[in-house]
Amino acid sequence: MRSVSVETARIEEEFQLARLRERIAPLRQEVNNHPLYSDICSLQDLRTFMESHVFAVWDFMSLLKSLQQSLTCVNVPWIPSSFPMCRRLVNEIVLGEESDTVAGGYLSHFELYHRAMVEAKANVASVETFLIELFSGSSVSNALLFADVPEEARRFVETTFSFLVWDKPHVVASAFTFGREEVIPDMFRSMVAGLNRQFPEHVSTFHYYLQRHIEVDGESHGPMSLQMISELCGNDAVRWEEAAQAAELALNSRIALLSSIRDRIVYSRVLTSTVHGTGQT
Repeated sequence: MRSVSVETARIEEEFQLARLRERIAPLRQEVNNHPLYSDICSLQDLRTFMESHVFAVWDFMSLLKSLQQSLTCVNVPWIPSSFPMCRRLVNEIVLGEESDTVAGGYLSHFELYHRAMVEAKANVASVETFLIELFSGSSVSNALLFADVPEEARRFVETTFSFLVWDKPHVVASAFTFGREEVIPDMFRSMVAGLNRQFPEHVSTFHYYLQRHIEVDGESHGPMSLQMISELCGNDAVRWEEAAQAAELALNSRIALLSSIRDRIVYSRVLTSTVHGTGQT
């Protein structure tokens, strides 16, 4: 009877996961097919993208660290957590994201992205000021305002931190899984094809960053993240509904970020064209 019960629970979890993924499929498709990717036609367009997107790279780590606090033991004295698969996944991702092997050394993926921005000659003043403010003890909200972070990036980060306020691991895990790990590989594939063709001398580090996430998230972390959702939600219908709502909010936040960056790129292009057309400098 016990084995039958376990099998029934597993089938129910698979059904709930499939239903959640079907529910968010249109939003995922919207992220994957967003027109922003084809609108990055110049190095300046790429810089504009990176100057906002870097904050999504940064706040990913806060989602991850929240999961590490909830699903592993980071206290002394140590006691084993009750989520063996989840703690394996989280610790593996922390290792890769916070201390990846890069050119014979170790870097977090945020630091790698910062290096890519410098290589592309993107403006890093805002994100560097933001970090200085955090080191000085400012709240995330105050640091975002003080550093004059692009509006779309500020809204995205605030949405990310709203998941942490719920204080529910399955909610954070859902935002992490469906708003990040599951969607990022396809999103980055949409970007990577034209990068080296258009401006190879300025984007080798950024190209490596994209490829690294396509490989790791697509082949390992993405599938394991889906298992984490199943382990945390189990057969609790309320948890599955909360996870679905978090996934929808995370994906809508991503779409809003991409759309606003695209608007910024298009506006800058029109402004430049207008200035040049009138003979102004």
